[in-house]
Amino acid sequence: MSHNETINYVEYPSRDLAITKAFFEAAFSWVFTDYGLEYTAFDGQGLQAGGGFYKADLANKSDKGGALMVFYSDDLNATSVKIEAAGGVVVKPIFSFPGGSRFHFEEPCGNEFGVWTHE
Repeated sequence: MSHNETINYVEYPSRDLAITKAFFEAAFSWVFTDYGLEYTAFDGQGLQAGGGFYKADLANKSDKGGALMVFYSDDLNATSVKIEAAGGVVVKPIFSFPGGSRFHFEEPCGNEFGVWTHE
């Protein structure tokens, strides 16, 4: 399969890179590489895309027009528990949509993400 013109990388702001890194390490076992004091990258964890966080007093919110990165989970409840244990906050509880269910959460620095599962 060609990777030409596919999503390859995503970047998000973070008010505190150390807090953001600690959250994703605890909740999802992500591994980071620091590039200076104001940028940290994560690899694609076996996927085709990776990304990073840059130091900024911003947060990505879907209701403000920001993109929503959505994770897949076999068990939404278990993933929700891991997210909250790592310091995240569920901002949209589990809801159904045609073909599945999902919830939204914010990591400790305020960026919003989603998690979904199929029916």
